[in-house]
This record gives sequence, structure tokens and C-alpha cells, in this order.
Amino acid sequence: MNSTWLQRFSALFISSTITMLASGLSAQAQTVSTPGKISTTAADLVPQPTQPASETSAEVAQVDVDPGRATRGGSSYIGVAGNIGLGGDSALSEGGFMVFSKIGLTRTFSVRPSVAIEDDPVILVPVTYDFNFRTADAFEDTFAVAPYVGAGVAIETSDDADVGLLLSGGVDVPLSTNFTATAGVNAAFLDETDVGLMIGVGYNFTGL
Repeated sequence: MNSTWLQRFSALFISSTITMLASGLSAQAQTVSTPGKISTTAADLVPQPTQPASETSAEVAQVDVDPGRATRGGSSYIGVAGNIGLGGDSALSEGGFMVFSKIGLTRTFSVRPSVAIEDDPVILVPVTYDFNFRTADAFEDTFAVAPYVGAGVAIETSDDADVGLLLSGGVDVPLSTNFTATAGVNAAFLDETDVGLMIGVGYNFTGL
């Protein structure tokens, strides 16, 4: 009887012990796995490369103004020309001569002050857009020309001085490193529309 009770108690003790050990191992396994889960979560917290902030692409246009520089249409120059009047009643519309110049401002723009010399001189101050050199053929010879067009003011210096709109256009033809030939038409809207054709040669220079 005692032997039977002892066997049952032993079996119950062993079973309880096994159950307790199994529960302990299960709890330990959960404890071990928890850090794994935490570690996985921490991996998600690693900083990802941040996207660069969008930079403003707007650029402030900077115009490099350098009076006397060469433009894409050739060197700056100063010279004398003959003037042929094509209509009107000012010095610009009469036959005579002119002192003219080209002063490059940027690669594409220049100012071309000139004076039509007569009893009452007319001062012309156009700002011109200078085009690239182009080739032209004349008398079976090929040479380079640089067209230009522009607008500005014409100032008549007579007793009844007048100021009006000026339209100008023409071509420059480089003759050498030192000289440039030029031909252009100037139309000044003064008391009347005065038009003159200018043909001359200028001496090249760089900078002012």
C-alpha cells in the first residue's frame, strides 16, 4: 500500500518537475526572443538617407558690362565716314561727313555714338544688337560681315533743338586687326524724318 502510494507520489513529482522545467524553458525562450524583436524594431530606426532639399534653380542673371570690349560682331572702334542724305532737312539728311564709334558693352550689345557734321550737327546715340559674323560674296571674293540693328535718340543742335527717336542698322566688315569698315542707315524722327547713309572706316581699340 505504502509502496503503491510512493510510486504515485514519485510519478506526480517527476511530472510536476518536468512541467515546471518545460514552463521555465518556454519563458526563457520568450525572453530570448523578445530582444530579437526589439533588435528588429531598432533596425527600423536607423536613419535613412535624407532627400536633399530642393534647391531653387532661379539664377540671378549677371550681365558683364565692359565698355570698349569686343562683341561677337567684332572690335570696338572710332572713325570717320561720309554721309549721304536720303531725305529730311537736318545735317543727317545732307551730304557731309561723320565722326562715329562703336563701344562694345556686352557680348551682344554696343552703343554707337556718332555726329553728323554740318552747320547744325546732329548727334546720334543708338544702342545696337550685334549679330554673329556671316560670310558674304562680292566680286568672287568671300569676306565676313557682322550685321547690327538698334534704336536710340537723335539730338538736333540747331536754334530750335529737337530730340527724336533714332533707328539704325548696318554691317561691320573687319579689314584687319586694326581697322573695320562699316556702312549703315540712320533714320531720325525729328521735325521731319531725316535719313542718311553712312560709309566709313574705324580704328579698332580695346577697353576704355
